[in-house]
Amino acid sequence: MIRFFEDFSLKNYNTFGIDAKARFFFEFTELDDLTEFLQQNTSWREEQFLLLGGGSNLLLVHDFDGLVIHPNVPGVQVVRETRNQVWLEVGAGEDWDRFVDYCVKSEFYGLENLSLIPGTVGAAPVQNIGAYGVEVKDYIDTVNGFDLETMTSYSIPAEECRFAYRNSIFKNELKNRFIVTSVVFRLEKFPEFKLDYGSLKAEVEKRGELNPLHVREAVVAIRQSKLPDPMELGNAGSFFKNPVVDAQLAEKLKADYPEMPAYPAEDGKVKLAAGWLIEQCGWKGFREGDAGVHEHQALVLVNYGSATGEELFQLAERIKSSVADRFGVELEPEANIL
Repeated sequence: MIRFFEDFSLKNYNTFGIDAKARFFFEFTELDDLTEFLQQNTSWREEQFLLLGGGSNLLLVHDFDGLVIHPNVPGVQVVRETRNQVWLEVGAGEDWDRFVDYCVKSEFYGLENLSLIPGTVGAAPVQNIGAYGVEVKDYIDTVNGFDLETMTSYSIPAEECRFAYRNSIFKNELKNRFIVTSVVFRLEKFPEFKLDYGSLKAEVEKRGELNPLHVREAVVAIRQSKLPDPMELGNAGSFFKNPVVDAQLAEKLKADYPEMPAYPAEDGKVKLAAGWLIEQCGWKGFREGDAGVHEHQALVLVNYGSATGEELFQLAERIKSSVADRFGVELEPEANIL
């Protein structure tokens, strides 16, 4: 199935609820639909284009004068199975949290810590989504898709996806070039729990028996207590990445701010909590018009109703400047700013 529109509102395709428009909008549910569309409409190469999943990690600052391609491929199927593991191929258009719920109920484990993350399955490898000590890269086997430059479909093994903290090859060399159509996950039949992040272990213990369902329930409860529901209050989750800094700077900041959260990172560096830095600068609960910072989580920018993308962008820039001035730390957006 395909859908094609001109002058199309993207308000329902981004969780900030920004009413930006796309000059052209194309949605497909099967790979054949995509290839047929591209072959019959060769002028697409002259357009700017944007690959758009659930829009849960996107800030639209202005209208988009180009072609939006929206993969909405459905389906979940077992493609391989052993005594200990199972491989699932999942369409890019599947809702991420519904897929996690399906896995837990089917007793396929590994993704339960990633419960309630908004967005689609196709966006998960692009962003290398992560939460509560787990990153999706640890459970991806291959990413399948279509290359707009070579006009061919192929699979990319996980080890070639260049996964890093909230990063991948799909945000760099293959950005707006490789359209993810499905992802193959390698999941466990016997759970190995990861509960050493924040208050997760205590929240699970409240539920009694240690099992994946209780881990999922605990993650959902924690996220709902801290993060606003995009269906009720426009937001894109964590707007900034947690910055990774040199150990020397972290030591200096720790001396000045002993209560500052800090965690070991790769290559001897230190990861700081962006939300804490932003809160110390007085932004938590800030509101100007309909653009603001969530009252319970300083890492989340929110649209209280009719904020424009430009207003939210300017707010983000002010937050970045204040954190840099006070702490000497550069915040990098986790959200994609268009």
